[in-house]
Amino acid sequence: MATYVIGDLQGCFDELLELLAAIEYDEQHDVLWFAGDIVNRGPKSLECLTFVKSIEESGRGKTVLGNHDFHLLAAYSGLEKYVSKSDTLTEILQSEDAPELLDWLRRQPLVVKHDYLPVAMVHAGIPPQWTIAEALTHSREVEQHLQSDAWQTFIREHLFGSEPREWQETLTGWERIRYIVNAFARMRYCDDKGKLEFKQKMSPNQADSLKKHYQPWFAHGNRKNKDHEIFFGHWSTLGAVDAYNIHSTDTGCLWGGELTAYCLETHTRHTIKCKMQCKPKKKP
Repeated sequence: MATYVIGDLQGCFDELLELLAAIEYDEQHDVLWFAGDIVNRGPKSLECLTFVKSIEESGRGKTVLGNHDFHLLAAYSGLEKYVSKSDTLTEILQSEDAPELLDWLRRQPLVVKHDYLPVAMVHAGIPPQWTIAEALTHSREVEQHLQSDAWQTFIREHLFGSEPREWQETLTGWERIRYIVNAFARMRYCDDKGKLEFKQKMSPNQADSLKKHYQPWFAHGNRKNKDHEIFFGHWSTLGAVDAYNIHSTDTGCLWGGELTAYCLETHTRHTIKCKMQCKPKKKP
């Protein structure tokens, strides 16, 4: 049996199938973890979402919610301002399976932990001030709202926004929930106390407008979650990094790069090149 962590799919279904063939994926024994952003901007979002749902429901897979997955939940909930020309969500939204697919998606966590290995997965990152146990607790705070009967009201009225950017244990209400979502699903850079910085999306060696006290979330010396290997996606410009006890898995398939699967048991990366039809006209 092997466990593979797979980076952001974003609708690149053909590449996923090619990658699974390359690793000789055994659906009876292997386990697939998906690091979020299953959908959007690639050509086959519906196929990706349907596949990941089937793997998770079979008991041989896990996924976490990414920012584009939240984007899909928002579009389904009627927030048209979050639908842009570069989105490829229409096929899902118009599918007869949409209610079932979205009901499944909203029940997925923001952080998962391996049953016996010191390994965790999140879409974007975990603030340095949180242990893995605390991160799981905060994930459940958000999950309670997503899994409630009023989940669409939560999405429409309380989820989106970039404030507050600083974490305090005394945060309450929707400000607390919004910070947790933004940290897990959007973060790249923060300071050592978890203050979030959203403007800079480039890798550290390319960033030219970053204040000195901001670093990649995983690079702070006071990080309380270094006792676990953390797998994450979201940061395509970062590339493949295996350091700081973290592993980045978004290697830019959507942008003409590669799709990555990292095997937990062998500590091995497997990649395949993107097909040209997955590459959008413009990179954000």
